[in-house]
Amino acid sequence: MSKEIEDHRLLNPSSNEPFSSVLEKHVSRRRVMQGGLGMAAMAMLGGFGMGGLAGRAEAAGAEKTPLSLAFEAIRGSRTDAVVVPAGYTAQVLIPWGTPLNGQAPAWREDLAFTADIQANSVGMHHDGMHNFALDEGSASRRFLLAMNNEYIDQAALWAPKGGPTNAEQGKRPAEEVRTEINAHGVTVVELQKMDGGRWGHVADSSYNRRYTSATEMALSGPVAGSDYVKTKYSPDGTLTRGTNNNCANGYTPWGTYLTCEENWPGYFVKNTDRQLDDDRLGISTGRGRYGWETAAGDASERNDEFARFNATPTGDSALDDYRNEPRTFGYIVEIDPYTGERAVKRTALGRFRHEGCWPGKLVAGEPVVFYTGHDSRNEYIYKFVSEVLWDPADANRPGADVDRLALGAKYMDAGTLYVARFDADGSGEWLPLTPDAETRDGRTLAEALGLAADDQAGVIIHTCDAADLMGATPMDRPEWGAVDPASGEVYMTLTNNSQRTEEGTAATYTNDGDDIQETGVGYATAPTNAANPRAENEGGQVIRWREHAGSTRFDWEVFVFGAAAGDADNLSGLTELNQFASPDGLHYDDRGDGQGILWIETDNGYAGVADYTNDQVLAVVPQNVSQAEGDASVIGGGDQARLKRFAVGPNGCEVTGICFTPDKTAMFINIQHPGNWPAGDDATAETQGSVRPRASTVVIQREDGGRIGV
Repeated sequence: MSKEIEDHRLLNPSSNEPFSSVLEKHVSRRRVMQGGLGMAAMAMLGGFGMGGLAGRAEAAGAEKTPLSLAFEAIRGSRTDAVVVPAGYTAQVLIPWGTPLNGQAPAWREDLAFTADIQANSVGMHHDGMHNFALDEGSASRRFLLAMNNEYIDQAALWAPKGGPTNAEQGKRPAEEVRTEINAHGVTVVELQKMDGGRWGHVADSSYNRRYTSATEMALSGPVAGSDYVKTKYSPDGTLTRGTNNNCANGYTPWGTYLTCEENWPGYFVKNTDRQLDDDRLGISTGRGRYGWETAAGDASERNDEFARFNATPTGDSALDDYRNEPRTFGYIVEIDPYTGERAVKRTALGRFRHEGCWPGKLVAGEPVVFYTGHDSRNEYIYKFVSEVLWDPADANRPGADVDRLALGAKYMDAGTLYVARFDADGSGEWLPLTPDAETRDGRTLAEALGLAADDQAGVIIHTCDAADLMGATPMDRPEWGAVDPASGEVYMTLTNNSQRTEEGTAATYTNDGDDIQETGVGYATAPTNAANPRAENEGGQVIRWREHAGSTRFDWEVFVFGAAAGDADNLSGLTELNQFASPDGLHYDDRGDGQGILWIETDNGYAGVADYTNDQVLAVVPQNVSQAEGDASVIGGGDQARLKRFAVGPNGCEVTGICFTPDKTAMFINIQHPGNWPAGDDATAETQGSVRPRASTVVIQREDGGRIGV
């Protein structure tokens, strides 16, 4: 999530041992083993050993030509411009307000947005994205870009009129609310590379479309059709409207886009009859984030388009009001970018504040796996394993007439959802979230949640409480994930956690709870553990794990710790040329032959780094680094030349979203919530004076047309 809209409340009151405590024990244990037990003893005690996962990769590919980064690391920057290495260009592409068709006017600084204009233009605050080829032969020159529009900047949106009306109190105007609703969601737009190497969008392409916070969507999977999601709008519990606060993303092997609902609870209000999941997830009271519910009753309102954001019961049953509306949110949403069919919320993958959703290593005849994280302090990492085994015949065929959403139902509507427990010895286990799973006190999960014995829908509605009860490890804000398609190794950013306390301190709980075993409560603060070893963790870290074949077990390690170069807890030995904090976006850029580049993006608020540089993009080839004796992470003091700063964003921004053309000659990133940028089409041009800020995609290319990074 963007730090601009982070919900600082702590909603997990569980007493489960947090990752910081696990990690602290893990780091201490590793140092003891390295100092006194030797390699053989370390192998017997488990974990990855001295070389870590990267060491195994190096050994497996010892005769390969090593992939190496061929750009000079850049220094930090604090300007109203994007900075890239020498020999690279950066072009502004599809900024907020770019018209998608002839129903919207061209952008101008004083453009006064209406609901219709915004519905036909690129949405606001670009975030996760993925590119989809229209045909294999032109995939590096022409494709569809599906992109999240996470939230809005009301000051920029309503700049011509001096800001929004009644932003903090009073009734919001219906037209303003509709416009803000239409600025959220997902943009699908056709892009093409033009003569001269510049990129542009295809105006009036039949593929250009928006999915907003008002678009009708289907519910599918265990929750669909259950009493939990029946509303006045959808008495049978199969439909809802909109998707909100879409942060990171994912994609499927069959060619669909996954958008992920993160800080959606703040858009709803529920003042009475609050249920356990309302409190556990943080549904608002009083007034929603933008006060959309206050437009209810306007003479122009249609079909309760605003009333639905107030979940306070007003009728005799759920069929008379919107008490269940929040339960239709908190899911992974599947979109077919090629067809414009009704999007589907895949409820089997859990209900919480999803950051993103990333497919695991794909193997014919084995289940399809997705990884996802709950981006809040002291929350959890999840894994979904399909019931149906992967059939390579279902792989995406650009240009083919295929019912891709039917394939989504095949692989994503039935399976097992797991939550992760990380142990101090460098091992871990996936704990099933099924009604018959056994909790730590010997009850079934259904019994512990007060549900019927076969109520999988109820387990999904109460995903967070289920994870609490199973003993999952609270993490330092799980953000983006990335998977090496060759090795299957999984990386995930843990961005930061100011509510991580010292080892040995007692956990505290939200919603007046006394123990994590109580439903409806979460951690307020949690002590350090092996995987989260730093109290008041402002730097964050990237972790990595490898699955055990045919098992629910895995091995894990810390790949790199974020820190300022001069910090006492700079555990990875970072220098001026690669210091970073709050890792957020992440992408494994497969370059073939079992090698690739891991790209790390930041959303930093830690002054130790922010006083030196704006948010940034870093790169490292994981196969070229390995954990040395005495190091707390895979990247250590001897690896500093291999972790390089590649790009820096303009003042005020977060750098997020990332994808590449198949030929690796163009890299696309998003600049979200810039303060005073862009000044024009050249992303590297520093703004002179002031402009109406616009989140934008930036395409980075080499001047000689070569592959990015190497």
